[in-house]
Amino acid sequence: MTTPILDFVRRYAEKNGMRFHMPGHKGKAHLGCEQLDITEIKGADVLYDAMGIIEESEQNATALFGSAHTFYSTEGATLAIKAMLATVATQLPRGAQLHILAARNAHKSFLYGAALLDAKVTWLYSTKAAHLCACPLLADDVKSALLACEEKPHAVYLTSPDYLGNVADIAAIAAVCEGFGVPLLVDNAHGAYLNFLSPSRHPIALGATMCADSAHKTLPVLTGGAYLHIAKKAPEAYLKGARDALSLFASTSPSYLILQSLDRCNAYLAGEYPTALAETAARIAGVRAVLSSHGYCVLEGEPLKIVIEATKSGYTGEALADILRENGIEPEFADKEFLVLMCTEGNGEAELLHLCTVLCSVPLGAALPQKQLPTIRPVPSLSIREAMLSPCETVPLSPAQGRICAAPTVSCPPAVPIAVAGEYIDADVVALLRHYGVDKIKVVKE
Repeated sequence: MTTPILDFVRRYAEKNGMRFHMPGHKGKAHLGCEQLDITEIKGADVLYDAMGIIEESEQNATALFGSAHTFYSTEGATLAIKAMLATVATQLPRGAQLHILAARNAHKSFLYGAALLDAKVTWLYSTKAAHLCACPLLADDVKSALLACEEKPHAVYLTSPDYLGNVADIAAIAAVCEGFGVPLLVDNAHGAYLNFLSPSRHPIALGATMCADSAHKTLPVLTGGAYLHIAKKAPEAYLKGARDALSLFASTSPSYLILQSLDRCNAYLAGEYPTALAETAARIAGVRAVLSSHGYCVLEGEPLKIVIEATKSGYTGEALADILRENGIEPEFADKEFLVLMCTEGNGEAELLHLCTVLCSVPLGAALPQKQLPTIRPVPSLSIREAMLSPCETVPLSPAQGRICAAPTVSCPPAVPIAVAGEYIDADVVALLRHYGVDKIKVVKE
C-alpha cells in the first residue's frame, strides 16, 4: 500500500532546502522531529480540501475500513465527534434544532459539540449501569426510547466500546435505527482496531452510519490521529458535507507529523497487523484467564482491554494502580472500583508476562463493602448551549446543591460527565460527584 504523505515529506526533508515558510523551527533540530514537521507547502495538499497526497492516503484508509470515505483528523476523535453532529445538522431544514438521542455515558466532547451546535439531547439511560462510564443498552432499549420520543430525533448516538470495555450490539441497534429512518452515530474512540479482527467488529461493518475512531488509542499512530468514517449506506449529503464539518471545528494548521503517522499506519494495517492483532488478543485472553484463576474479578469485553473490578478482591482500583507503578507499569485508568489496562501488540509478550506476574504477586482479600450509589436522572433547566455559554462560577459541592451545572466536571480519563451543563444539581448528583472525587463544580451564576 502506498504512503504518499510520508514519501512526500521525506523527499522534502532530504533536499534540506531553505524554509522561508512556517513552522518557525525551519526544520532545525530541537526535539529531533522538526525536519519532518511541515505545513501546507506546494505539493503537500490541504487536509480540508484534499485533492492530492492526503486524498490518496485517505482513499487507502477508506479501502482498509470498507467505508464510503474515511477522513483524517489530527485533533483526535473529539474533532470527528463534533463533525458527525455537524454533518447531520447541516442536512436539516433551515431553523430546525438538531435533536440527538444519546446514551448517557457520552464523552464530554459530545457535549461541547452539542453546545456549539445548540443541539437538544434526549438521554438514553441503562437499567444495568453501575458505573459512570457504563451505559449498557440493548436494541429493545433503543427501540423503546425512539417510540417514546414525541419528535423523532435526527440521530442516535452511542459510545462503544466504553472505558470499561463494554461493547454494544451495534448490528442489532443499527437495524432498529434503520427501521425508524434514523442514522446511528458511534463514538468508537477505543475501537479502531476492531475492523482488523476476523470477522470485523467495527461499527461501520456492523451497520453504523458514521463513526469516530481515535486511531492513536489502539493503533501505532501519534497522539491526535483519528478517523471519521462515513458508511456506504449513509446519505450522499453526509459524504459531501463531512470535510466541511471537520473544517468547521478544526485548526487550519494540521500536524503533518500526525498525518504521516496515519499514512504510515495504512501500510502496516494492510500488511502484518491482522496477524499481530490476533496473536495479541490471544495473549491477552490468556492473561485474563490467569488473573481470574488468581481470584481477580476480570470483566468480559473488548479483546484489547483488561478491566479488573478491584473492590471484589479487597482493593480499590487506585491501590492496584499504585502497586503497578511501583513495578514500572502505568495503567490507563483507575478509580475506587476499577483498574483499566489498555493493551496493543506494542506491549509484547514480555510486558504482558511482567504485568501478570506483578498482579499475581498481590495477596487478595475479602471484597470491600459496596457503597450503594444513587441512580440519577438530573432534570434539565437550561439548554446545554445556554448553560455552557452563560457566566459561571466554581463553587464547592455543598453550596452547589440547588444550582445549575455549567460545565462537565470529570477529568479525562474518563471525561464522562456526571452532571451535564444545564441540569439541576440535586442531593443525589452531589453524592455521586463526591463518590467520584469531585469537590468543586462550575455552576451558572445566579
